[in-house]
Amino acid sequence: MFFLDIDCSSIGPIIKFIKLIFLIFEFVLPIGLIIMGAWDLGKAVFSSDDKEIKAATGKLIKRAIAAVSIFFLVFVVNLLIDMVGQSNDETPLKCWNEV
Repeated sequence: MFFLDIDCSSIGPIIKFIKLIFLIFEFVLPIGLIIMGAWDLGKAVFSSDDKEIKAATGKLIKRAIAAVSIFFLVFVVNLLIDMVGQSNDETPLKCWNEV
């Protein structure tokens, strides 16, 4: 008998909520970061100030790196959860794959 003998139907809404948060972090947040960086760069280009353009370009690069990092971090976490869940079907992680 396991310490965590959980019925999937009881924790299903919680798992769905966590998966929604992962989806937001995986797609919406990186896209938002890139859009914000492009917006800053566009404002700098229209101001025609070289110093401001250089600063906005640096910001865009940092935001793009953050967006890619967030995307891959969530991907790796999902991959690890799937690997652990497949190694032992009697764990609560089975619920993660079923929901």
